[in-house]
Parts: sequence; structure tokens; C-alpha cells
Amino acid sequence: MKSDDIKAMFKLTQQAFCVPKLPNMLQNGGHLLKIGALAAQNVEQRMGMATLKDISIRLKSVKNIQKITKSMKMVAAAKYAKAERELKGARSFGEGAKAFYDNIHAEATDDTAQANKKLLVLMTSDRGLCGAVHTSINKEAKNILNNKQSGVDYKIVAIGDKAKLGLQRVYSDFFLLSGNEIGRAPPTFEDASIAAEAIMNSGYDFDSLEIIFNRFKTVVSYNTSKIHVLPLESIKKNEKLNAYDSLDDDVLQSYTEYSLAQMIYYAMKESATSEQSSRMTAMDGASKNAGEMIDKLTLQFNRTRQAVITRELIEIISGAACV
Repeated sequence: MKSDDIKAMFKLTQQAFCVPKLPNMLQNGGHLLKIGALAAQNVEQRMGMATLKDISIRLKSVKNIQKITKSMKMVAAAKYAKAERELKGARSFGEGAKAFYDNIHAEATDDTAQANKKLLVLMTSDRGLCGAVHTSINKEAKNILNNKQSGVDYKIVAIGDKAKLGLQRVYSDFFLLSGNEIGRAPPTFEDASIAAEAIMNSGYDFDSLEIIFNRFKTVVSYNTSKIHVLPLESIKKNEKLNAYDSLDDDVLQSYTEYSLAQMIYYAMKESATSEQSSRMTAMDGASKNAGEMIDKLTLQFNRTRQAVITRELIEIISGAACV
């Protein structure tokens, strides 16, 4: 082998096993840093797109909810207008019987205070999304049951599922009767008669009956009120009725049954009007809150999209400058 060939092989071996120079190492490290930066930018870009997708889905959901609440507000407004018109006739129909029982209750206060069997008729409905209408009825019933005197037996007649669902877990032993299918249609005197007949045929000889309902005041306000209804025996003891010799037991019995249905119908109408007005107000508030949330989400979506676009432009400009 010639000496020139040996020198060439020695140079190749030296180049193969020698350590790269420092500038070459820095150059390779720079490539690695660029690759890492590009990977980080891709991750940020994907995160930005994912955030945009999440905001878009949420924005679409809130808009759909706003459509529902606006529709429910319009339906509640129509039902409220009808309920308010019907309430005027129901009030004139029920105020007379209410005044009769109020006068008797005022004279029979001592007997009522000593009553050992009391019946609570709670006036609610099956439908929600109407503010604190049903909650106020349940709250009043809880207050009465928690503060009841020893030796006094209370029973509950729940008209509407909301009263039953709100009280049955803790006060299930107090329930006597419960009825549903209330609130889907405007209450009628037939509905009240069915409830009154069920109470009279329940076998529970109450000494005092209280109907707890929401009395309508204005579109945005109502009061949780009570109507005191006395049984036949308490009515017979009233001294003012002794002036009418022609009033026998059958007449008083018929009037007691009819007036109970009359009072329940009156309370149903008051509660239905209060419920529809409260639902209309609640749906109006929900629509406004949804509108505010839509504005915030739209602003957040636009800012995020602008940030993603700006980042992409910076990457393009930086890449063009490197080239």
C-alpha cells in the first residue's frame, strides 16, 4: 500500500472519531430549540382552537335556553292575562263565604285555639319555574308544624305535586290526602268540588281547617294567606245563627260542603294567578340573564379568536423572516 493511501485512510478515521466543533454543536442545539418552539406553538394553537370550540358550544346552548325562556314568558303572559280576568269573578264569588267564616272564626277563637284536630290544605300545582310561589307555601306549613303545640294533631291535604314533594320526606306522617294534575289547565269549580268531597269523605273529623294559598296583589307581588274554615259543629254553636229557626242540620250540612268547595275554588284561582305572574317574571329575568351571559361569551369568543389569529400571523411572519 502506498504512503498516500495510508495518509488518506488516517484522515478519514480521524474525521470519523473526532468530536464536533463547538459552533456545530450550537447550530444543532439551535435546530432543536426551534423544533421545541414550533411544538409549543402547535400545542398553544390547538388549545386556542379547543377553547374556541368550548366557548362556541356554550354560547349556542345559552342562546337555545334564551329562546326557551322567551317562549315560556310569552305563554305565561297569555295565561296570566286569562287568569287575572277569571280571578275578578272568583273573588266576588269567594269573598262572601270568606267573610262568613271570618266572622264565625272571630267569635269561635277560643274553641279554635283548643282544637285538637287541625287540617292544613296546601294550595300549589304540579309545575315549577315560577319563583318562590310553591316554596312560600311549604315554608308556611313547615313553620306551623314545627311550632305546633303538644297534643294537637295536624294533617295535610296537598293539592299539587309541589307541596307533596317539598314536605313528604320529613313530614310524611302528617299527610292525609294529596292530589295532582293541578296547574296544567285553569282550575274549575269541578276541581274544587272533587277536592272538597275527598276531604269530607276522608274520615278525618277536623276541628279546624286552614287553606294556605298565595293571594295575588300585583304582577310582581303576592302574599301567602290563610282562610279559616270551621266544621259543622262549630257553625252550629254560633249564636247569630240561632236567630234563624228554619236552618236545620241538613241545610247547614249542605252549606258547609258547598262553602268548602267555594273556598277551595277561590284559593285555587288566587294561587293560579300568582303562579302565572311569578312565572312570567321569572322567565323575563332568566331571559335577561341569558342575554348578559351571551354578551360576555361573545366578547370572550372574539378575544380568543383574535388571539389565535394574531399568534398565527406572528408565526407566519417569523417563518418568512427566517427564510
